[in-house]
Amino acid sequence: METVTSKISTSQLAKAKGLAARNLFNELAEAGYITRDNKEWLLTDIGKAAQGEYKQSSQFGQYIVWPKELEIITAPSFDGKKLSATQISAHFKLTSQKINQILDELGWINKAVKGWKVSQSGSRLGGIQKEDSRTGIPYVVWDETVLMNSSLKHSVNEITGINAEVKSTDNSVSNFRQKFEAKHRSADGHYVRSKAEMLIDNWLYMAGIVHAYERKLPIEEDLYCDFYLPTGKVYIEFWGLEDDPKYANRKKIKQELYAKYGFNLIELNDNDVQNLDDVLPRMLLKFDIKAY
Repeated sequence: METVTSKISTSQLAKAKGLAARNLFNELAEAGYITRDNKEWLLTDIGKAAQGEYKQSSQFGQYIVWPKELEIITAPSFDGKKLSATQISAHFKLTSQKINQILDELGWINKAVKGWKVSQSGSRLGGIQKEDSRTGIPYVVWDETVLMNSSLKHSVNEITGINAEVKSTDNSVSNFRQKFEAKHRSADGHYVRSKAEMLIDNWLYMAGIVHAYERKLPIEEDLYCDFYLPTGKVYIEFWGLEDDPKYANRKKIKQELYAKYGFNLIELNDNDVQNLDDVLPRMLLKFDIKAY
């Protein structure tokens, strides 16, 4: 006869381990067993593999239960080896497909007809191009230091919903955000910081171009763009306060960083915003993005 393992809620498991429930939830999330969706905790494939499952209560609704003897397995170390996407995915408790999507979004690899090719930015970070000896399909391996890269960890945390509240360490950025509150609502629901940014956001939305607002650049420096277009890996900056010396200095620093890393950049000013239908399609076409 098969033994049925009794299971307990996360709060009960925390009590059994002598932990605060909140700390155990965070530990499970960081180990990749659960992920946050708005106010609800959801099981990942890793959590399900650890025999976590959902229970329904008339009083509490849906909740997660675990085996009483659950041991949270931390990510393996790789001791100087070159890591494939599969090994990186094991470290972050994600699928290799999701890791490749993140690396692509960061601009470190590019999609080939089959497989992946390392980009210039990826090469600078230690990415090495490889090819499957049997199929010829290209893939990329990485030095183990990539696991500590702040941009990669930031993107993984964003995708999984861990530490969703981002706090910039750059005081000039923090002060700028406090001074210019994001209170202009664009057509796609983004809240932006100026009417000009709202017009740009609306234009991109109406043109059917997928975009992110205030995306952190995949570099060690604490820099956020105005808009990022995953297709073409293009960044858009709107320069709107050029008479302000502090703003002009911030603009200069950002331009130097874009040039340093060789990112695709579109720069817009007030006059451009008044003529987006003429200006943006031409600028986007330079990066093989068709507006309509």
